[in-house]
Amino acid sequence: MTGDLPTRHVVVMGVSGAGKTTVARGVAALTGMTFAEADEFHSAANVTRMRAGVPLDDEARWPWLRALADWMAARHREGVSTVLACSALRRSYRDLLREGPPRVDFVHLDGPTEVIRERMSLRAGHYMPASLLDSQTATLEPLWPQEQGLVLDLQLPSDVLAAAAVDRLGLPVLGTPTPAAQPQP
Repeated sequence: MTGDLPTRHVVVMGVSGAGKTTVARGVAALTGMTFAEADEFHSAANVTRMRAGVPLDDEARWPWLRALADWMAARHREGVSTVLACSALRRSYRDLLREGPPRVDFVHLDGPTEVIRERMSLRAGHYMPASLLDSQTATLEPLWPQEQGLVLDLQLPSDVLAAAAVDRLGLPVLGTPTPAAQPQP
């Protein structure tokens, strides 16, 4: 397959605890897009650092972001659409992700820090401690007007957020015929 096949690539972004993984999985379930969790692309050194409560600096982030862009580009060349759960906190990080496939749309899950902090305190088994939320919030740069994407209120139920992302981005839903596949009278 070649990169000439039409594909879509979506990054569900926001700070840790915003609900990125749940919403991205919901988008994947509705559309059949291939899901990936950006946390799984981190090096062991990055995970150890975050577990210790030390925020990542750009030197630690760049190889991770490059791996994510490369993963999306490889799926594009295979003709496979993707949805990625990734913090993508800064414009420069999103710019690097856009170097992968020809087009990337961003879905920013945004909302009150106190809601996110509460969510983080309730989750078990995640290496990102709630103590790093402040550094993520300080790092976050909202989508710029010229960036492809949308902002959704993370306080809404995850199924509503996934459906809204699919609808507002115009993504094809599983079981819905594309215009070319619709029967002609």
